[in-house]
Amino acid sequence: MEEKGAASGRGGGRRTITQMLVVGAIASAAGIAWGIAIDWFPMQGSTAADDIDTLWDVLVVISVPIFVLVTTVVLFAARDFRMRPGEEGLDGPPIHGSTRLEVIWTALPAILLVGLCTYAYIVLDDIESAPANAAQERRIGVTGEQFAWTFDYNEGGRKFTTTQLHVPEGESVQFLIKSKDVIHDFWVPDWRMKLDAVPGITTSYRVTPTALGRHEIVCAELCGIGHAFMRQTAVVDTPQAFRTWVDKQLAAREGQAAGGGDGAAGGDGAAGGGGTADVNAKALFLEGNTAGATACGACHKLADAGSSGGTGPDLDEVLQGQDAAAIQESIVNPNAKITSGFGEGIMPANYEELLSPAELKALVAYLAEVTK
Repeated sequence: MEEKGAASGRGGGRRTITQMLVVGAIASAAGIAWGIAIDWFPMQGSTAADDIDTLWDVLVVISVPIFVLVTTVVLFAARDFRMRPGEEGLDGPPIHGSTRLEVIWTALPAILLVGLCTYAYIVLDDIESAPANAAQERRIGVTGEQFAWTFDYNEGGRKFTTTQLHVPEGESVQFLIKSKDVIHDFWVPDWRMKLDAVPGITTSYRVTPTALGRHEIVCAELCGIGHAFMRQTAVVDTPQAFRTWVDKQLAAREGQAAGGGDGAAGGDGAAGGGGTADVNAKALFLEGNTAGATACGACHKLADAGSSGGTGPDLDEVLQGQDAAAIQESIVNPNAKITSGFGEGIMPANYEELLSPAELKALVAYLAEVTK
């Protein structure tokens, strides 16, 4: 009888339940207010951003009370039903489970999950739906490779490839995403959209940018030793400024093609002799070429070019005093001599295939000149 009385005297009955409800209500209200007040995300840069941020707030409002409920029950149970000194040999009273309660706590979470999944599906389906003028929608190819992005444009049948991403404000853009090597993830946080770039297949999503200016591009999938530095910039222009940028890209490439070279055309880059006069080496360094050579400036810092990449060494430091032969060797055979602090395999080893002889010669001459 003594054992039964000691064991059955636990808990505060209705008083404990009342205390739990009061504590749970206060903690839930505080948690919801805190969760909504926190500025979780960067600026909203697309039409999808507001819907996704609202979805997040709904999840916070629903998940905080559930977390508080579970935590409150555990804490009160630990307070009221903990073992006290001298009770080491006692058993608790025999309690039969409540079938009704078990049905409730199984059915309610199931209904809640189905509702949330349905809501999330509706949001995703809505932001992914094609615009009314889908036939005129701009499509941009996105190619990920260790450790940079390149972008393929088709403007009225005229195509070009660049490492710079420019899109027009207020116009729907479909990104066709693929990878040359390993799995990457194309993510612009301001747009709230991200998707894997998977070797062998093409994935896609749509975005309508709404905020002019520069927005960071991030790889959100661990893809190798240079993953943290696989960052570039998306520029949202006014429609007029975007078309001006496109015309400039097309004019440069069409003018270069007419001159018989393979690289970006122009006239302000350093160029060596022997057929390199039409190669704008500085533009080549910053933008890459149409054959798929990634822009050097995406990974390397170089004061003359204004680049600040950190995936590879600072070229102003490592190339200082080196002759043209050594610089060319570092481009075509990057693993032959690795700078301290960097690992093998970070830089692609196929630049000799991607750069024409004129481009390679002009790039070497440019780097030798600006780092001497």
